[in-house]
Amino acid sequence: MDEQAFRALYDATAKPLWRYIVRVCGRQDVADDLLQECYFRLLRTERAYMPLEDARPYLFRIASNLLHNRWRRGEELSLEDTAELGLEVHPDKSVDAARMLQGLKPRARELLWLAYVEEMTHREIAAVTGLNVMSIRILLLRARREAKALLESKGGDHV
Repeated sequence: MDEQAFRALYDATAKPLWRYIVRVCGRQDVADDLLQECYFRLLRTERAYMPLEDARPYLFRIASNLLHNRWRRGEELSLEDTAELGLEVHPDKSVDAARMLQGLKPRARELLWLAYVEEMTHREIAAVTGLNVMSIRILLLRARREAKALLESKGGDHV
C-alpha cells in the first residue's frame, strides 16, 4: 500500500475507530496505542489492499480483539476523565453518561457503541466482535436493559 492509499484509509477510518476504542476502554492513552496497533496489524497482512468498505470492519475487528485481550489479562479500565471523553450529563435525569457507561460490562459498552454510535448492523457487529450474528440481538437487548437499569437506579445517584 502506498502512502497516498494509506492516508486515504487512515483519514476515513481513524477518527471513528479511535472514538470506539476510547469509549470502550475509557482511556485516551490506551486508545492511542491500540489505534496504532490496529493499523500496524492491518499493514502486516495481505488485507492491507482491500477496499475501504472491507477495511473499516476489519480494523474494528482488530480493535475488538485487542480490547478483549486486555480484558482477559485483567486490564479492564474504568472511564476516568469524562470531560475529555466528551460525555455530558443527561438534561432530564441529571445522570452522568460516562458513569453509566462505567457501570456497564465492557462487552455491553462495546455492543452499544457499535450499534448506536457506529450504526453497524447485527451482521457487522458479529463480524467485528467474533460473536454469532444470532446472539447480537439478545446481547444488545441485555446491554440496553443493563444501561436502562443503571440510568433508573435511584435517579442516577448510584450510577
